[in-house]
Amino acid sequence: MTFDKVREEFMKILPPTIYFFVSLHIIKIVRILMLEGSGLSPGSTASIAVAAMVLGKSVLIADMLPATNRYPGKPLAYNIAWKSVLYFTVALLVHYLERLVDFWRSAGGFIAGNEKLFSEIVWPHFWAIQIILAILILSYCTISELVRLLGPQQARQIFFGPASAAAAV
Repeated sequence: MTFDKVREEFMKILPPTIYFFVSLHIIKIVRILMLEGSGLSPGSTASIAVAAMVLGKSVLIADMLPATNRYPGKPLAYNIAWKSVLYFTVALLVHYLERLVDFWRSAGGFIAGNEKLFSEIVWPHFWAIQIILAILILSYCTISELVRLLGPQQARQIFFGPASAAAAV
C-alpha cells in the first residue's frame, strides 16, 4: 500500500469522523445533563474518539455497498431518507447494545441482562438520545449527499469560499 493510497483513505474517513466526534460530544453533554445527580457518568473523550472513528469507517464501508446508494437517479431526498433510515437503524441497535452490555455484566447473563435493562432503563432518556441521533444522522446524510452531488471542490467553495464566488455558483 502506497503513501498516496493511505492518504486518500485517511482523507475519506476524516469528514465523517470529525462530524461524529462533534456529534457524539453533543450527545455526551445532553447525557450529562440528563444524568445530573444520578451518580452515572457518560463515556470519556477518548471513548468518544474511538466511537467516532468506528462510525466514520462504518459510514465509508456502508457507502460502498450497492444497497446503500439505492436511488442514484432520483432526487436527493430519496437517498437522504434511505441512508438516514439505514444509519439510524444501526445507531439504534448500537445504542441498545451499548446499554445491554452494562446490564449484561451486572446481571451475569444475556437474558437476565436484557430483562434488567427493560425494567431499569430510563426510556425517555434513551429515546431522547435517539431523537438527537436521528437529527444528527439526517443532517450528516443531507450534507454528504450535497457534497456528492456538487463535488468536494465546489462544496468547499460554496461553504468556505468568498461570498461573492459562492453566489455565482
